[in-house]
Amino acid sequence: MTDQSTAESLKKLRREIDRHNHLYHVLDQPEISDAQFDALMNELLALEADHPDLVTPDSPSQRVGAQPASGFQEVRHPVPLLGLGNAFDEDEFMAWLRRAADMLERDDFDLVCELKFDGLAVALTYEDGILVRGATRGNGTSGEDVTLNLRTIRSVPLRVPVKENGIRPPARFEVRGEALFPKSAFERFNEQRREQGLPTYANPRNTAAGSLRQLDPRLTAERPLDIFVYSLGWAEGPAPETPVPDTHWERLSFLADLGFKTNPHNRLVSAPEEATDFHKQWLEAKEDLDYGCDGSVIKINRLDFQQHLGHVGREPRWAVAFKFPATQETTQVEDIRVNVGRTGSLNPYAILEPVNIAGATVKQATLHNEDYIRSKDIRIGDWVVVERAGEVIPQIVTVIESRRTGEERVFEMPDTCPSCGGPAARKGEEAVTLCDNPACPAQLVRLVEHFVSRGAMDIEGMGAKQGQALIERGLLSDVSDLYALKMEDLVAIDRMGEKSSANLLAAIEKSKEQSLSRLLTALGIPHVGSEVAEVIAGRFLKLDALMDAAAEDLEAIDSIGPKIAEAVVEYFANDANREVVRKLRERGVNTEQEAEEDAGPQVLEGLRFVVTGRLASFSRSEIQNRIKALGGAVSGSVSKNTNYLVAGADAGSKLADAQRLEVTVLDEDEFQALIESKQGLVNEVRSP
Repeated sequence: MTDQSTAESLKKLRREIDRHNHLYHVLDQPEISDAQFDALMNELLALEADHPDLVTPDSPSQRVGAQPASGFQEVRHPVPLLGLGNAFDEDEFMAWLRRAADMLERDDFDLVCELKFDGLAVALTYEDGILVRGATRGNGTSGEDVTLNLRTIRSVPLRVPVKENGIRPPARFEVRGEALFPKSAFERFNEQRREQGLPTYANPRNTAAGSLRQLDPRLTAERPLDIFVYSLGWAEGPAPETPVPDTHWERLSFLADLGFKTNPHNRLVSAPEEATDFHKQWLEAKEDLDYGCDGSVIKINRLDFQQHLGHVGREPRWAVAFKFPATQETTQVEDIRVNVGRTGSLNPYAILEPVNIAGATVKQATLHNEDYIRSKDIRIGDWVVVERAGEVIPQIVTVIESRRTGEERVFEMPDTCPSCGGPAARKGEEAVTLCDNPACPAQLVRLVEHFVSRGAMDIEGMGAKQGQALIERGLLSDVSDLYALKMEDLVAIDRMGEKSSANLLAAIEKSKEQSLSRLLTALGIPHVGSEVAEVIAGRFLKLDALMDAAAEDLEAIDSIGPKIAEAVVEYFANDANREVVRKLRERGVNTEQEAEEDAGPQVLEGLRFVVTGRLASFSRSEIQNRIKALGGAVSGSVSKNTNYLVAGADAGSKLADAQRLEVTVLDEDEFQALIESKQGLVNEVRSP
């Protein structure tokens, strides 16, 4: 057989195996037996063994076989993978829907109803039809490269060719989905482990997540994971004859036509009542599913409406997770204790008689704050109903007063910090009790743990234990002191030899190069997580500029509200925090963010805009993005600092506010003329 004829035979055989793989793992419609499929695979393996130069990356034989990795590389998502806001009952769902309708100024839009899987969100990137990268969601902005592990999932296509019906994939695109461990496969997997005398796993969700983080993909391949694809993340260069659809529902069909496994229970509805009916249906039938499901996801169908609504913080305004009621069990409160958070908050929590809830052993429950304990009248010794809220955080739902014996004890919030002994009190109307001592060791331990974590400065080899030891030795008075540590400081710590100390010092040195967004995350500013930090860093670019910003400057950023803005301003108004920043800079830590691209002349720099009403030529988000790209600021409300109000039809109260404050009002044509005049002035200055 010639090389050309062998290559053709291999190509035909791979296509046949891909077809049967799709029929079995995606459509659940097998046409051949397992033995016949194995025979095809053996034929492929034999041919490739004889002709190793003809092995291709997308061959079915290449799902497993790579050497174990030494670690996972960070992957930056071109388009962030946002989280979802939650609605825990029908009232909250309808409130979300009303907010969206108010922003769209209409309520005649379709919704797509999907099941909320209990798995791990992933993103799959294809180039020229070949899977080139698979990544975890991570913090939404960046995740971990787990390509080799995702390749082992049989329902993940390694290749997306042009289909027989002519449907063609985009040149480059990303799909998003949920990797999960089917319940039936999980039970068989645990049974096999029991037979081998190995420990079993607690639940499918955690096992799926752990499987994708195995450094050896061969171990992942032993675990029969599955996937449901639920959206197209982004696409570039679609073939003209196969345009990418412009509604979410049509995109789901498009992805299914390309060969991806979408959920068969997805439903398109035109009324809120149909969405709540969908939710109720699966609340009753969720146990019949072969995978974990903790609610439904409701999305607004039209993509231009999604773009118009945008997102706030880490959550899109055009989708919501409508959660099922949490699983509940009864147990007893053995004690109530308090720990100290990194912001100085005293956080009460309950020690419980261990109880199994939805496959996990629960020993503690959050009690939030003093008001929460008082409102529920939770006492030490009480029998209580406990649930895993969102199937994650255990909390006490109610006290079973009928089981009280009179021996229960009322809990009193301490007026001194359990860590440093300093005074602790509530401030104003805040429900949180705070330790007033900025040098409190417990606060510093928590802050150091957060500062060095993977999502922040990512200092490998440094954790809470090492941080506590260094604090106790007087070597860390704040996080900037990490960058003054020496070899002799570290080797004195228990179980820290010269090699591990050298590795830690190298990791600390490397962390100096982290981005400004990572540093902002690491500082522990209240309400500023990694995604908010990314947005703020992208706007200000330099830490000095952010430190001098006013709350209004921050609120002008899309997705930054008053609470976040106030927290940032308050943080940098504190002299101790400014001193930490000064020392970080002095010790070589990067405090600048590299601009993603040159946006051209910032002709609107220094000008503040408000956009309102129905626009004819732009969506509201499009015109706001254009203003920001040209250096302007966008605010949600008209004030004396507003320079221009861009008003469409039905402008309402914002127009009245602008007229009252004598703010210049522009229609769309006048807005365009303003930009052109500003750009004309720039061009005149640049002309020789």
